[in-house]
Amino acid sequence: MIHVNDKWDLAWQPGMAITDVLRACGFSYPHVVVSLNNALVPPTEYATQPVADGDEVKVIHIIAGG
Repeated sequence: MIHVNDKWDLAWQPGMAITDVLRACGFSYPHVVVSLNNALVPPTEYATQPVADGDEVKVIHIIAGG
């Protein structure tokens, strides 16, 4: 299982990357910050950063307002 934002538990699949986790949880907003096991992941690595069984992923939307 992959734990996401302390809300979701996703079934782990071989070859999963951050983009797969974002898609599975319905994150479609283009500006997000992602940490994997408390380490920030650069957006350029979302498609290539592997996610292992038992990992913890945190996703935060970057939203500006006024």
